[in-house]
Amino acid sequence: MMVRTVNRQQDGQSVTCRLQPWQRGLKRAADAACAALGVVLTSPLLIVIALALKVQGKGSVIYAQERIGLGGRPFNILKFRTMVPNAEPDGKPQLQQENDTRLTPVGSFLRRHHLDELPQLWNVLRGDMSLVGYRPERQYFIDMIMAEDPRYACLYQMRPGVTSEATLYNGYTDTMEKMLERLSMDLRYMETASLGRDLSIILSTLGRVVKGEKKK
Repeated sequence: MMVRTVNRQQDGQSVTCRLQPWQRGLKRAADAACAALGVVLTSPLLIVIALALKVQGKGSVIYAQERIGLGGRPFNILKFRTMVPNAEPDGKPQLQQENDTRLTPVGSFLRRHHLDELPQLWNVLRGDMSLVGYRPERQYFIDMIMAEDPRYACLYQMRPGVTSEATLYNGYTDTMEKMLERLSMDLRYMETASLGRDLSIILSTLGRVVKGEKKK
């Protein structure tokens, strides 16, 4: 992973989430309702994807990985398996690369259309995640990011999300430079968050899912 030298942020800097308590409550209620509806509407697709992964015969259908979320607490994020088993054979976390050779044929299709994220509707229902918010990361990479910019801890004020502006526009975070840029975008979102903005991000995400647009 390429790392560039950056100016470390001051530990005392803090970013506060703009959403008021009533807005957070409304956001949570909307998340739960939309996730429940999403599970119902996509259930035929979920079954087809699960069968395709089973026929492919490489690993389990659902992949769970520990991430850090609201309040700095760990949870298991759920995805359809897109990579070969033992994709990290030495046990060291690896960032996803564009045109990653570890992807299976079915997994490549799911990634291209962002369908591997569908099981995260269950994470939203459980309250682990929101539909819109920062992308949750593994502790290994959080430690690396915080060594450069301790403001990452400010993100723990809100639930991580299935999608975000950073997810849509920052592409694959395969370098420290991109990880820090994603953090800056997530912090800007948190400072200016609104329910209307969330709706716009969701609609943009759905457009990409339908078109099968890759992140650049």
